[in-house]
Amino acid sequence: MGCCLVVLVLMFPRVVLLVLFLFSTYLERAYHGLVIPLLGFLFLPLTTLAYAWMTNTHMRIEGVNLLILFVAAVIDAGGLGGGEYHRRRR
Repeated sequence: MGCCLVVLVLMFPRVVLLVLFLFSTYLERAYHGLVIPLLGFLFLPLTTLAYAWMTNTHMRIEGVNLLILFVAAVIDAGGLGGGEYHRRRR
């Protein structure tokens, strides 16, 4: 069950962010405002979810957790730049 949830989050992070925002206080506990979650929804959805998860479970942002945030940011940035790479190849 847990692996299926992780796969869904990785495949549809914006949908998960929207559901969490509308039906829970998960993002409100991690971010004290609306601006950062909104920017995270637009630009870095996986990183936004990873940070919210770490904040809500009271994990420190150091060591392996910092590596998880870095990997999430790289995955998000890869999704942003992938279209440009394919457009240039044509």
